[in-house]
Amino acid sequence: MLKDNLHKVQTQIAEALARRTEIKLTGDGATLVAVTKNHPVDVVLEALELGIANIGENRVQEAKEKRAVVPDRGSWHLIGHLQTNKAKQAVALFDLIESADSEHLLAALDKAAAQQGKVQDVLLQINIAREQQKTGFLPEDYTAILPQLDTYQNLRVRGLMVIAPLCENIEDTRPVFKEGYRCFCQLQAQRPGIELLSMGMTHDFTVAVEEGANIVRVGTALFGKRDYTKK
Repeated sequence: MLKDNLHKVQTQIAEALARRTEIKLTGDGATLVAVTKNHPVDVVLEALELGIANIGENRVQEAKEKRAVVPDRGSWHLIGHLQTNKAKQAVALFDLIESADSEHLLAALDKAAAQQGKVQDVLLQINIAREQQKTGFLPEDYTAILPQLDTYQNLRVRGLMVIAPLCENIEDTRPVFKEGYRCFCQLQAQRPGIELLSMGMTHDFTVAVEEGANIVRVGTALFGKRDYTKK
């Protein structure tokens, strides 16, 4: 089933790329991050065997348990909210932390990375839709912290992450992704090394790709519905 689902998602990504009406500064491809939250480690192993190189997890503890079984395979992305008291563990586990959503967290990640002798790749999470239940910098606020980023010797900001509201009509997500791409272009013009724009999940990744995403975070479309009885 996963093999068939993967082919379908890859086809949808390719078709979305073909529908772009302009050249994007994010390039002409999109990396698939397979979100294995609330799925067993067997799913991670199967995904890796099928050539999926990027694994996404929402929680530090779940990633820690899975990485104990799959220690040195794949590139691991943290895509869920991270509490600062778990920064040390997150730096040890993840190749890319997509959900850097506050100055306080950035400082904690920089400190943890320095202690571990690592330069940690991060994305700044931007709350384009201003949803109160979601974390992230507001678009008008995050630019104010950019000078501060130069003081973090052990962080490498690679771009932005955006989560759109859950909309019944996926076209309603398009303005959010358009604004996400605009913010990316603005940031790229201001800082070196900005190349990643993570936008789109199972329900809206095709629109996100059309609007410039070069990372999409897909779980349900690959693995089916999650079992939320598991903690």
